[in-house]
Amino acid sequence: MHELSIVKDIFDTLEEHYNAKVEDIQQVQVTAGLLSNVQPVLIQNAFDAFITDHPHYQEMELEVLVNDIIAHCERCRKDFNVRYHRFVCDDCGTASPNIVQGNELFISKVIFKQKNH
Repeated sequence: MHELSIVKDIFDTLEEHYNAKVEDIQQVQVTAGLLSNVQPVLIQNAFDAFITDHPHYQEMELEVLVNDIIAHCERCRKDFNVRYHRFVCDDCGTASPNIVQGNELFISKVIFKQKNH
């Protein structure tokens, strides 16, 4: 299950960049392209399992956004949505493997808890 290693990498990245403040994180948003083979439900399950073993992260939430696959047609010079893994331009029918979006996986947002004054 590669989702557990992805979740571990998320927490490693948060700890590296936010050090002691990592416990003040309320929500982590992760963006995954369809080609990254990340299943939001499996990532959520791995995240829940990870925070169960790390009580200081119990209140942290995860949101997974999924990006469609977008390719670029060299002939039309337009971007198009890839459907059913068919990398064929909607306008001209040209096959185009030039991926613009869809294979990414990154932390897109970190939201911290509000401090009460």
